[in-house]
Amino acid sequence: MERLTNHLIVISFDCLSSLDFTLLETLPNFQKLLRNSSYCKNVQTIYPSVTYPCHATIVTGKLPKNHGIINNTLLQPGKVSPDWYWYRKDIQGTTLYDEAKQKGMSTAALLWPVTAKAKIDYNMPEIFANRRWHHQIPVSLVNGSSLYQLEMNKKFGHIRKGLSQPELDDFVLEAAVDTILMKKPNLMLIHFTDLDTKRHETGFSSKEAIAALKRHDQRLGRIMDALQSAGIFHQSTIIALGDHSALDESKVVKPNVLFRDHGLLQVGKNNQVTNWQAYCKSCDGSAYIYIKDQDQRTLTLVRELLDRSEIEAIWSSKEASQFGADPNCSLMIEAAIGYYFHESFEGVFIDEVTETDVASKKYTKACHGYSPEKSDYNTLFIASGNGIRTGQALTSIRLIDEGPTLARLLGLDLGAVDGRVLEELLIM
Repeated sequence: MERLTNHLIVISFDCLSSLDFTLLETLPNFQKLLRNSSYCKNVQTIYPSVTYPCHATIVTGKLPKNHGIINNTLLQPGKVSPDWYWYRKDIQGTTLYDEAKQKGMSTAALLWPVTAKAKIDYNMPEIFANRRWHHQIPVSLVNGSSLYQLEMNKKFGHIRKGLSQPELDDFVLEAAVDTILMKKPNLMLIHFTDLDTKRHETGFSSKEAIAALKRHDQRLGRIMDALQSAGIFHQSTIIALGDHSALDESKVVKPNVLFRDHGLLQVGKNNQVTNWQAYCKSCDGSAYIYIKDQDQRTLTLVRELLDRSEIEAIWSSKEASQFGADPNCSLMIEAAIGYYFHESFEGVFIDEVTETDVASKKYTKACHGYSPEKSDYNTLFIASGNGIRTGQALTSIRLIDEGPTLARLLGLDLGAVDGRVLEELLIM
């Protein structure tokens, strides 16, 4: 299969929305990218529309039920900080970076989700210390490219302030620029989370979110300049994309409180879950309901308990699977506008989001995870450079179409996928 580009740079701006396009058109570096690009302002995300399933979809072209990353975090009832789907082994089947590596291409990934222990040449995986006895640096080193990460931390570690933004993305940017200049990888995956963090903390249209978008414009400009300085700009393809949008919310729905009150979830002295018959596993705007042994009496009771106006839809396991979500759930629920789900089994069923709650990181002001069918909830895809037609504005595409298209640019094949190659964007 003919290869259309020598260097593919995929930049994920987490939580980039179709609604941001009007602003992006006014920003100098996005303007420059758009001038010689093709794009789609209406990219339908997946269900549930949370970061880890979305990023696994981008590199596989598959729905969550088929690549196996069905949520951000694992089902660990009652755990305050559940483990995430950090590891490459959690993805079923091949990925874009696996296929590139197999063809002898050099690969790099900076904080790209679900890449811990992946066979990537220059890998700085998104993983954090989730045990009291763990320390962040060794956790990162052992799960990625040790020497590469040590080098990046030696050069740029002073920029970081833990996981706080915008410092984390500023660190990732400097590492990305250095990697382009020194390594010139054939495939580079970069994940920026500044915008997502600010929208969670301050709301979708807040001044802080707007400021994050402007910082992203500067980051995009630095990456384009680095490609020029490295002498590979005209051999490269730049893909700027989002994974999902976000919606403002002001109230929290906690189904596990209902389950606790009706004896379907038991809590011990240390506020630990000791047993459960039904459990709500949050995806923020949506949630999975798991029922032990798929007990039909419990299922009927749970449906009755959840039949409330705050919950927009209750899907069966079969319906959830048809949407591409976890086929092993018992039910899947969708929050009404202004609401989102939380796994807590403490307090009341419906809780107000206060400024104090947000400041303490107990709750958020905006989130995602909602159905792709929600209004004003699409994301973006912009492609420019080698192998890309210019001036094509696609009416709509799906997140599952991106993986096969990225693979085609590198002359690769992801095998059986749920999406399609966007041939109308490509010069072949």
